Amino acid sequence: MPDAVPIRIQKFIADSGVCSRRTAEALIHQGEVWVNGTVATPGQKVTPGLDKITVSGKTVRAAAQPRVTLAIHKPRGLVCSNDDPHNPDTIFDLLPRELARLRFFCAGRLDKDSEGLVILTTDGDLANRLMHPRNSVVKRYHVRLEEPFPRARLPQLLRGVMLEGERLRVEHAALVNPGPDGASRDLDVHMHHGKKREIRQLFTTLRHDVKRLRRYQIGAFPLRGIPLRGGRPLSTQEIAALFKAPGPHPAARRPSLSDHEV
Repeated sequence: MPDAVPIRIQKFIADSGVCSRRTAEALIHQGEVWVNGTVATPGQKVTPGLDKITVSGKTVRAAAQPRVTLAIHKPRGLVCSNDDPHNPDTIFDLLPRELARLRFFCAGRLDKDSEGLVILTTDGDLANRLMHPRNSVVKRYHVRLEEPFPRARLPQLLRGVMLEGERLRVEHAALVNPGPDGASRDLDVHMHHGKKREIRQLFTTLRHDVKRLRRYQIGAFPLRGIPLRGGRPLSTQEIAALFKAPGPHPAARRPSLSDHEV
C-alpha cells in the first residue's frame, strides 16, 4: 500500500498540512519534532500510519488534502501568516468558505503594508520550491517613493548596501516615466532572493522612503486580471509559469500606479 512507503519526515509534516517543508526542517532542528517518543533527526524517514509523529507536542496524522494553488491579489493591511496574535486580519480571510477548511501555505510573503500577487497552495512541496533560493524565482515589483529617485543612483540598488551584516540588493531596477531631470518616484524592480522587507529597507537605507510597494508578477505569471482582494485557482501550466524566466519587460508596458489608487 502507498501509505506503507517510508518518506522523509519533513515531507510527511508538509503533506499533512502542518507547515511548509522548510518550516518543518527548522522545527526538527529545534527539537520540536518527535517520532515514537524520540527526538527526530533531519532527513529521518517515517512510515505514515505506523509511526507516531508529534510537532510541538501535538500528534500529526496523515491527511490527504486536495492540491489547490491560488493566485491572490493581496491588499494592504493584511498579513501573510496563519497565526499572528498582533495582526488578526490575514490573507487567509480572503479564501472562500469552501476552501477555508484547507491548510494553505503562503509561498512567498508580502508584508502588511505591501500589496499584489501572492501564491497560496496546499502543496507543501510546491511552496518549498517557490521559496527556495536555488530556484531563483523572479518577482517583479512596482515601487512608489515619497521623493523622486535619480537615474544616476540606480547602480546603488544593484550593488546593494550592508545592513546588520547582510547585503540588501535587487537584480534589476529601472525608472518608470522619468521626468526631464532623469528622476522618478516610480521604479520597476526585480529580485529572486527576497528577505523580509528587503526592498523597503534598501530604499530607506538610501534615504528614500517607500510610499507604496506592489508585486505584479512572479516568474512569467502576471497579476493582471485579478481584482484587488480577489483570486483564482492556477492550472498546471500557470504553476509552471511561476518558475519560468519572465523575459524582458518593454518600457511601454511597465505597470503604473495612478495617484487615485493610493
